[in-house]
Amino acid sequence: MLSAIQFTHILDFMIMMPLGPQLIRVLQIDTHQFGLLLSSYTFTAAASGLLAAAYVDRFDRRTLMLSLYGLFILATLCCGLAPNFTFLLVARALAGAFGGILGAMVQTMVADVIPFERRGQAMGTVMAAFSLSTVAGVPLGLFLASHMGGLGWRAPFFFIVLLSGAVFIAAHRWLPSLTSHLQRGPQGNVFRQIHAVAKEPNHQRAYLFMSLLMFGGFTVVPYIALYYTANLGLQDNFIALVYLCGGAATFFTSRLIGRLADRHGKQRVFRIIAVAAFVPILVTTHLVPVPWWLVLMNSTVFFILVPGRFIPGMAMITAASAPQVRGTFMSLGSSVQMMSSGLASLVAGLIISRNPAGQIEHFNLVGYLAVACGIASLLVVRRLSVAQPSAVAVQAS
Repeated sequence: MLSAIQFTHILDFMIMMPLGPQLIRVLQIDTHQFGLLLSSYTFTAAASGLLAAAYVDRFDRRTLMLSLYGLFILATLCCGLAPNFTFLLVARALAGAFGGILGAMVQTMVADVIPFERRGQAMGTVMAAFSLSTVAGVPLGLFLASHMGGLGWRAPFFFIVLLSGAVFIAAHRWLPSLTSHLQRGPQGNVFRQIHAVAKEPNHQRAYLFMSLLMFGGFTVVPYIALYYTANLGLQDNFIALVYLCGGAATFFTSRLIGRLADRHGKQRVFRIIAVAAFVPILVTTHLVPVPWWLVLMNSTVFFILVPGRFIPGMAMITAASAPQVRGTFMSLGSSVQMMSSGLASLVAGLIISRNPAGQIEHFNLVGYLAVACGIASLLVVRRLSVAQPSAVAVQAS
């Protein structure tokens, strides 16, 4: 059920990226406004993560998850009904406010029930939702956007609403209640709890590590579709093929990466994948018109390695806090994660521009920035402790 919820949440987040060329054309917006559409989701998700930190450890995980999921579905419906750019911007902000916490809740619930020794494989299984959204959801969404007549770009959002509604019904029936954290959780002042979690040095290193991961990917990912269509002369339907092949590959490799992380060490596997990811990042941001199969090969490797870093990375992050405050820690982490991804897409949108011929310029600079953040993450992860400090729980109470 967690993977299904994660699938619809990620699909809602990702669908905006390949829809970029259509949204820019139909709504008559520029690349900066498109970047704002992306970042509005993440900025409100960051703000809601801060608010969620005040209550997330004080309720049954199941009750909170279903409440947020229902509100997320309503916000996504508003996205499909948006008549103009401003309405869509507000709707995306609302979707981020409710959907952004869902990712943290999924990771928290996984960490609650899966021991650290097997958490890499568990995270790989949940991360397979990303693969499934790219291999099935995004191509289908793009197909609907191109073949649903008057609905156009609205069709994918209606599709997500219908799919999420079915998942909500199933989750309401089968998602188990998780309340063990209430029995051993802190009972003190909630703001003291948040302060205690936020000031813990190891937590701060985890948040910095998370920020660098997001900047290392989301400076590049949101603008790939635009770059492929504007600079490489590829058609919109080729973008669906890119996501189809990339998602199909990562559906298998995400679980493999999780098993390797459990077997050979999460930090070691992260370092290997992070360094290898520099190659497709630089190739993607420097591509010139080449045969389509070369583009497809590079994009598939990109999908395997760039998101693949998150599997061992998130497994380490979930182990950076004590169980008593894990929900608060992950909610604050969700806020940091969404704020970082929003800033990443916004900064990249300010760096790149379109020349009179309509081509994207300065995308290579975005690639250099992503690699620099990746190098910095390699330095930070060496100082990240995966021990669960009990001192935080003492301070919080």
